[in-house]
Amino acid sequence: MLLSDDVRRAHLLTLATLVLNRSWLPVHVTTVRRALCMVVRGVARIVAPDTLSTHSFMEWIQLQIPPMSPFIRSPSVRVAIPEVVVLNSYDKVPCHEAPFTRRNLFLRDDFTCQYCGGRCTADRLSVDHVVPRSRGGKTTWDNCVLACVRCNARKADRTIKEAGLKLLRAPRRPRWTPYINLRSAQLLESWQRFVPESRRGGSFG
Repeated sequence: MLLSDDVRRAHLLTLATLVLNRSWLPVHVTTVRRALCMVVRGVARIVAPDTLSTHSFMEWIQLQIPPMSPFIRSPSVRVAIPEVVVLNSYDKVPCHEAPFTRRNLFLRDDFTCQYCGGRCTADRLSVDHVVPRSRGGKTTWDNCVLACVRCNARKADRTIKEAGLKLLRAPRRPRWTPYINLRSAQLLESWQRFVPESRRGGSFG
């Protein structure tokens, strides 16, 4: 029983927490463990998703935990998992260009074929060069998209026009955002009011 509680607590501490700056703009996604550490140190306050009220750690543990909400139990207290925290002083919004990697391409295109729109597992997707490499196409953000096995075979070593295909959207270099490491399905409901629709699921910059 003790082991299962430890495993459960360790898992909950690795869940995602959205970090807002002082102006309530999203700047980062961290773990529950790090979010709680920031709150305990007084760097941030926990945001209650329903009321948007903010709380220190001592205030947070005094609140009643809603039914079915995940919490961490210690010998003397239960702590509800914070889904959103707001920083007390930081007011900037970091934005960095994402390096081109296979993993980041999968995140940008959300594991979706950019020709037929089908969502697939990683083993059913490949990186397709919009302009074939045999015709001078380069391996860059602007020339690479995910394609399912069927669409990749159909396109082969041809241009989109020659293959009779259309892109869902033009490939572009994304920006690092708090959401670039999360797929759309991983965004919590409590984040929706803070995450603009155009920025969800690893947006294009």
